[in-house]
Amino acid sequence: MTHDWSTADIPDQSGRVFLVTGANSGLGLETARALARRGARVVMTVRNTAAGEAAAEAIRAEVPGADLEVRRLDLADLDSVRAFAEGFDSPIDVLVNNAGIMAPPFSLSPQGHEIQFATNHLGHFALTGLLLDRLASPDPRVVTVSSLAHGHGRIFFDDPVGERRRSPVAYYSQSKLANLLFGLELDRRLRAASSPVTSLMAHPGFSSTGLLRSMNAQWRFIANLLVPFTTQSPAAGALPQLRAATAPDAEGGQYFGPDGKKERTGAPVPVRASAEAHDTATARRLWDVSEELTGVRFPLPATT
Repeated sequence: MTHDWSTADIPDQSGRVFLVTGANSGLGLETARALARRGARVVMTVRNTAAGEAAAEAIRAEVPGADLEVRRLDLADLDSVRAFAEGFDSPIDVLVNNAGIMAPPFSLSPQGHEIQFATNHLGHFALTGLLLDRLASPDPRVVTVSSLAHGHGRIFFDDPVGERRRSPVAYYSQSKLANLLFGLELDRRLRAASSPVTSLMAHPGFSSTGLLRSMNAQWRFIANLLVPFTTQSPAAGALPQLRAATAPDAEGGQYFGPDGKKERTGAPVPVRASAEAHDTATARRLWDVSEELTGVRFPLPATT
């Protein structure tokens, strides 16, 4: 008889180092908290270091002796991503690509990319490529966090900046589909290279997190009406990515999400991404575009 997977199932993580993006609130904070409780060293990357230090202190209050380091990283700004990678030379065991924004007012990144595509996808793509050689320990993993919204997404190769559409929800869905296309293509390339690194993915279902703060006023109003009736806590929403990051039986290419109705809430289990997420031609094209836009080339062979 099986039981629902919980943080009690996380093995002892003493001696292992996790880098969690967007770790000062929501899923990232809960991920950092759970890992610290199991003895991991957690590098918490944040845009606002004051907020990050406050989050770290909150964890230390619950987990005396928690081994935490707060580092500044703005994933929307590729210059910040490069500066972070150049200044971070420690080996890591697991990279958790968690940070994200959802349906904010239209804006562009410092490099001129639609802000959600820049933050949710391009920043994590670049970060992963720049840190790949630091993942050199037993059982190294990259965990990329997507969303149920990926199922409504498409990649706007003809309009990546949103000059014509400017739909915040459509571009959020695009970025979350990009997360899965990237994670699955990364898994294929790592396997082709016989790399020990594994690429896994997760989604939190419907979880009440700080993402609502980044939404434009119209969508935030609608979301706030629905949240009390449709969501689970951030701690529950973080379980799929925690399982992907720590479960001894998790395998490269797996995607974890809640086991409840329509994957909205529940215990974390392997789930199936949309057919679009498994489109290898789209994945290869997105990979090429992402390398061009970020200037980051992975030391991995292309898939066929």
